[in-house]
Amino acid sequence: MSKYVQEMSIDGDEPHARYIIKDILNPSPPSVSIPVIDLSLLSSLSSKGAEELDKLKEALSSWGCFQATGHGIPSSFLDKIREVTKQFFALPTMEKQKYARAVNDIEGYGNDPVLSDKQVHDWSDRLFLNLIPQDSRKLQLWPTNPSEFREVLNEYSEKMKQIVELLLKATARSLDLEEDCFLKQYEGHEHMAARFNYYPKCPRPDSVLGVKAHSDGSAITILLQDKDVEGLQIFKDDQWFRVPIIPHAFVVNAGDQMQIMSNGIFKSPMHRVSTSSQRDRISVAVFHLPNAEVEIEPVKGLIDEERPQQYRKLKNYAAINFECFQSGKVALETVKI
Repeated sequence: MSKYVQEMSIDGDEPHARYIIKDILNPSPPSVSIPVIDLSLLSSLSSKGAEELDKLKEALSSWGCFQATGHGIPSSFLDKIREVTKQFFALPTMEKQKYARAVNDIEGYGNDPVLSDKQVHDWSDRLFLNLIPQDSRKLQLWPTNPSEFREVLNEYSEKMKQIVELLLKATARSLDLEEDCFLKQYEGHEHMAARFNYYPKCPRPDSVLGVKAHSDGSAITILLQDKDVEGLQIFKDDQWFRVPIIPHAFVVNAGDQMQIMSNGIFKSPMHRVSTSSQRDRISVAVFHLPNAEVEIEPVKGLIDEERPQQYRKLKNYAAINFECFQSGKVALETVKI
């Protein structure tokens, strides 16, 4: 496309045919309260801590996601993350283009790479940045405008790493496994990236999605939703549901690599993002996963006669997932035994 989606929205352009999805199943589904987990209780040895671990296991086994409260990050800091995101996307196009992604790279400002002529485009612009390991950061793509952006993102990445480590240990304990069994699969080689999403107003919310239906290629995804505008939808029991906003909670979901490591016990949910004809929307997603060179497989303690090994041993799953996502395939189906 010759324009960014934000420019198309400002100019009042009708979405190009490549953005149109002919059969969006229920673009305005009912709202549902997904499970809420208090992260501050997950490390507790009390009965409340045990109850919260059971709730975590149930949430990830049934929904594959939950709203995370008790994370210890001040509300004012989360509002700052949202504010610098809005400030960046409010910059003139020429200023944002200083951080544009290269043609064959995913990192930077713009849209996702186009892998085929049949690919359905998403009604969104984004800024994708590597966070961990630090030597993977392409700082030339980290905005210096707004002036606080780099400092805020660096601090945010440290907080996200702490939350992910807590969650990986808690998910293992909820399955009666050694708490570092998932971390061991990372072999000390972890990868974390942030995706700042901007979903402009769209004149065709009935047939255009901010992000088409997909599951994440991560192990864990932590999403900070827009404070005011809904958009995230989850697929469960053969229907779509809108995920309500809890302003200072995170939406946490298991990614495909967690489904693989848990031998299919935890579910990586299909989800999508709707568009609005009335309001713009932002969100910030952080993806945490093993390094591309690390092989992952189902944990041995979760394999038995009743539940044989579901997925093969593999590496660089994120690349498999991304290619399948853009071509409309289900990545997990391609790696099943």
